[in-house]
Amino acid sequence: QVQLVESGGGLVQAGGSLRLSCAASGRTFSSFAMAWFRQAPGLEREFVAAINWSGASTTYADSVKGRFTISRDNAKNTVYLQMNSLKPEDTAVYYCATKYSATWYPVSEYDYWGQGTQVTVSS
Repeated sequence: QVQLVESGGGLVQAGGSLRLSCAASGRTFSSFAMAWFRQAPGLEREFVAAINWSGASTTYADSVKGRFTISRDNAKNTVYLQMNSLKPEDTAVYYCATKYSATWYPVSEYDYWGQGTQVTVSS
Protein backbone atom coordinates (compact mmCIF):
# COMPACT_ATOMS: atom_id res chain seq x y z
CA GLN A 1 0.00 0.00 0.00
CA VAL A 2 1.31 3.39 -1.00
CA GLN A 3 1.63 6.10 1.63
CA LEU A 4 2.35 9.72 0.79
CA VAL A 5 3.04 12.38 3.42
CA GLU A 6 3.34 16.04 2.47
CA SER A 7 5.13 18.71 4.48
CA GLY A 8 6.48 22.23 4.09
CA GLY A 9 3.29 24.23 3.77
CA GLY A 10 2.69 27.44 5.67
CA LEU A 11 1.96 31.16 5.51
CA VAL A 12 4.10 33.34 3.26
CA GLN A 13 3.86 36.85 1.85
CA ALA A 14 3.31 37.43 -1.84
CA GLY A 15 6.61 37.20 -3.69
CA GLY A 16 8.01 34.74 -1.20
CA SER A 17 9.03 31.10 -1.57
CA LEU A 18 8.21 27.72 -0.06
CA ARG A 19 9.43 24.20 -0.70
CA LEU A 20 7.00 21.34 -0.31
CA SER A 21 8.15 17.78 0.27
CA CYS A 22 6.33 14.49 -0.19
CA ALA A 23 7.75 11.35 1.39
CA ALA A 24 6.62 8.08 -0.15
CA SER A 25 6.61 4.59 1.30
CA GLY A 26 5.08 1.22 0.64
CA ARG A 27 6.41 0.44 -2.82
CA THR A 28 9.34 1.08 -5.18
CA PHE A 29 9.25 4.88 -5.34
CA SER A 30 11.83 5.23 -8.10
CA SER A 31 9.74 3.31 -10.65
CA PHE A 32 6.72 5.59 -10.77
CA ALA A 33 5.68 9.08 -11.76
CA MET A 34 4.79 11.66 -9.13
CA ALA A 35 2.70 14.81 -9.26
CA TRP A 36 1.43 17.77 -7.29
CA PHE A 37 -2.14 19.00 -7.36
CA ARG A 38 -3.87 21.75 -5.42
CA GLN A 39 -7.36 22.67 -4.32
CA ALA A 40 -8.48 26.14 -3.32
CA PRO A 41 -11.64 26.71 -1.24
CA GLY A 42 -14.76 26.29 -3.35
CA LEU A 43 -12.84 25.11 -6.39
CA GLU A 44 -12.05 21.74 -7.92
CA ARG A 45 -8.66 20.12 -7.47
CA GLU A 46 -6.30 21.15 -10.25
CA PHE A 47 -3.05 19.82 -11.65
CA VAL A 48 0.14 21.73 -10.76
CA ALA A 49 3.19 19.71 -11.87
CA ALA A 50 4.36 16.18 -12.60
CA ILE A 51 7.62 14.31 -13.01
CA ASN A 52 8.47 10.95 -14.55
CA TRP A 53 10.20 8.08 -12.76
CA SER A 54 13.74 9.29 -13.40
CA GLY A 55 13.20 13.02 -13.12
CA ALA A 56 14.20 13.59 -16.74
CA SER A 57 10.73 14.68 -17.86
CA THR A 58 8.52 17.25 -16.15
CA THR A 59 5.40 19.21 -16.96
CA TYR A 60 3.64 22.19 -15.40
CA ALA A 61 0.31 23.95 -15.41
CA ASP A 62 0.49 27.26 -17.28
CA SER A 63 -0.39 29.13 -14.09
CA VAL A 64 2.83 28.04 -12.34
CA LYS A 65 5.25 27.65 -15.26
CA GLY A 66 8.45 29.59 -14.63
CA ARG A 67 7.73 29.94 -10.89
CA PHE A 68 7.45 26.37 -9.61
CA THR A 69 9.92 23.50 -10.01
CA ILE A 70 9.21 19.84 -9.37
CA SER A 71 12.07 17.49 -8.58
CA ARG A 72 12.68 14.13 -6.95
CA ASP A 73 15.32 12.30 -4.96
CA ASN A 74 14.83 8.59 -5.50
CA ALA A 75 17.41 7.73 -2.87
CA LYS A 76 15.25 9.51 -0.29
CA ASN A 77 11.87 8.43 -1.74
CA THR A 78 10.90 12.09 -1.82
CA VAL A 79 9.45 14.49 -4.37
CA TYR A 80 9.69 18.26 -3.98
CA LEU A 81 7.87 21.33 -5.21
CA GLN A 82 9.91 24.53 -5.06
CA MET A 83 7.53 27.46 -5.26
CA ASN A 84 8.93 30.93 -5.98
CA SER A 85 7.29 34.30 -6.64
CA LEU A 86 4.18 33.13 -4.83
CA LYS A 87 0.90 34.90 -5.45
CA PRO A 88 -2.29 35.07 -3.35
CA GLU A 89 -4.00 32.94 -6.00
CA ASP A 90 -1.57 30.11 -5.18
CA THR A 91 -3.33 29.72 -1.83
CA ALA A 92 -4.63 26.15 -1.63
CA VAL A 93 -4.17 22.74 -0.09
CA TYR A 94 -1.39 21.05 -2.02
CA TYR A 95 -1.55 17.29 -2.59
CA CYS A 96 1.11 14.82 -3.63
CA ALA A 97 -0.03 12.00 -5.90
CA THR A 98 1.31 8.95 -7.70
CA LYS A 99 0.17 6.13 -9.96
CA TYR A 100 1.43 2.78 -11.23
CA SER A 101 3.15 4.21 -14.29
CA ALA A 102 6.65 5.48 -15.02
CA THR A 103 5.41 8.37 -17.18
CA TRP A 104 3.69 11.50 -15.90
CA TYR A 105 0.97 11.51 -18.55
CA PRO A 106 -1.97 11.44 -18.58
CA VAL A 107 -2.47 13.64 -15.53
CA SER A 108 -6.01 12.34 -15.09
CA GLU A 109 -4.83 8.92 -13.91
CA TYR A 110 -3.20 9.67 -10.57
CA ASP A 111 -4.95 7.51 -8.02
CA TYR A 112 -2.89 7.54 -4.82
CA TRP A 113 -3.00 10.71 -2.73
CA GLY A 114 -1.52 12.23 0.36
CA GLN A 115 -3.49 14.16 2.98
CA GLY A 116 -2.36 17.56 1.75
CA THR A 117 -0.51 20.55 3.15
CA GLN A 118 -1.92 24.07 3.38
CA VAL A 119 -0.19 26.91 1.57
CA THR A 120 -1.45 30.43 2.28
CA VAL A 121 -0.06 33.45 0.44
CA SER A 122 -0.92 36.84 1.91
CA SER A 123 -1.07 39.99 -0.18
